[in-house]
Amino acid sequence: MTIENITNYHAKYFAYELTRQRRGGDVDRLATSLFDASVDLNPHQIDAALFALQNPLTKGVLLADEVGLGKTIEAALVICQYWAERRRRLIVIAPAALRQQWANELSEKFHLPTQVLDARTYKLQRDQGIYDPLDQDVISVMSYHFAAKMETQLRTIPWDLVVIDEAHKLRNAHRESHRTGQAIKRAFAGSRKLLLTATAQNSLIELYGLSTVIDEQLFGDAISFRRQFMRNGNDIEGLRRRLEEFAKRTLRRQVLEYVQYTHRKALTIPFTPSPDEQRLYHLVSGYLAREDSYGVPSRQRHLVSLVIRKLLASSTTAIIQTLETLKERLESLHNRHQVEQDWLATLLADESLDEELLESAETDDIEEVNAQYLVEQEINPTRLQGEIAEIEQYLNLAKGIHEDAKSHALVTALETGFARMDEMGLHVKR
Repeated sequence: MTIENITNYHAKYFAYELTRQRRGGDVDRLATSLFDASVDLNPHQIDAALFALQNPLTKGVLLADEVGLGKTIEAALVICQYWAERRRRLIVIAPAALRQQWANELSEKFHLPTQVLDARTYKLQRDQGIYDPLDQDVISVMSYHFAAKMETQLRTIPWDLVVIDEAHKLRNAHRESHRTGQAIKRAFAGSRKLLLTATAQNSLIELYGLSTVIDEQLFGDAISFRRQFMRNGNDIEGLRRRLEEFAKRTLRRQVLEYVQYTHRKALTIPFTPSPDEQRLYHLVSGYLAREDSYGVPSRQRHLVSLVIRKLLASSTTAIIQTLETLKERLESLHNRHQVEQDWLATLLADESLDEELLESAETDDIEEVNAQYLVEQEINPTRLQGEIAEIEQYLNLAKGIHEDAKSHALVTALETGFARMDEMGLHVKR
């Protein structure tokens, strides 16, 4: 059938279909995009997704459901709809520890292609001939810190939707001193955003800070916001009406009709690290505290120490790879080889440090730090060889610890938990 011989009946039918599929508040708009999704939906999740889709003219919305109500599912519904409409420039910004969880949820439950991008994977794709790893028909997932570092590259992509998880981390983004928030705002200034947070802001000015991530003009400047809603004005009803336009929050007590919550009881199992574990911790801590070591650039000693101490607190196995990396860099210096230029970027990107720690550590430009690493001090070959031997000693000690106290405590906690459940008459397959 061509345009020339289309009948009035078919014209009316096609017009109806187009209208039905594009109407933001119609639940049918989500139906086709969720045809093969492997997830059970609740009514409030569909309502939230439709709220995020309903007004194409707004620059974004805030979904602030209480913990456990499925904000990830709500955001995934919106992402599915964008994907079904062939709007494929989609990105998720999340805490580093949640990146893989997001990728798995979108891939396994909604069958959407995803990629987790950090400094290492970005460089790897570039080396494989992919000109712009960001500009692909795949949903990119990255951390706050890496997104801030990639501000220039992110600004070149016309993003259809930017999902920002744990958005309360940007509650101070309106302040010039909040470098991560400022960078993310600039990177996605012209894009539609979907902010997710379970944390109701403790102050109105923090709520204002979140609103500026969506649109700088939602409330005007901070002075106007304070004057109208915080000081003499105190126009709470006016603020509530304004919030209804771009923010939606569902409480647990509102969904008790169809969501049954389990009463949870916390169980704490104390443990004491073994003598070898404590010795390793103190030895590595002492090494990190030294100002004259070659292993860590002096300007980044605090930040790298945070990473390594986090690994030490996690498990002995987790610290081995980092110690081997330190040893390789020292050996490269000893052999007068060039140190890998992105080693610090890789170290930071691979570890799930809280972005606020990275922000407070006042990180410098990665290339500048690496350049300084090579020239910051005259290398003494004898002392360098001694430092390599010292790292080897730490590695041998770490590799000799085959059982850690934390794992034993975890097993004890599981056994105790199952025993408590048996006492309560709850039977779970083990």
